[in-house]
Amino acid sequence: MSELYAWAAIALITLAATTGDVLLALSMKRVGDVGELWRAHGLWAVIGRVFRTPTFFLGVLAMAVAFYSLLFGLSWGNLSLVVPASASLTFVANAVAARIFLHERVGRRRWLAAVLVAAGVALMAM
Repeated sequence: MSELYAWAAIALITLAATTGDVLLALSMKRVGDVGELWRAHGLWAVIGRVFRTPTFFLGVLAMAVAFYSLLFGLSWGNLSLVVPASASLTFVANAVAARIFLHERVGRRRWLAAVLVAAGVALMAM
């Protein structure tokens, strides 16, 4: 039963981490070039612009959910399964989410890497 809980935690980690990554990337795209903003207006302008972006806080919240899900997953499953599986599946989910939600170009090499990573997770699960 604890293995089922561990896989549920891995799924939640993957979903929350991917959601957090997408929301944070979207936030930073809205903020713009941080280096240019910093040079022109200073650190406080960067902090102010980031904190005025609502998706930033949602992204941080999603990343917190992923972190606490990792803690639960580690209490239910082995480190050698939970961490690599959640990291690998997050990599695959990030590639898909970047393509769908951020309209990023994901090249063949990245898709091939995602497929190989997913195959590795499947081998680990056996």
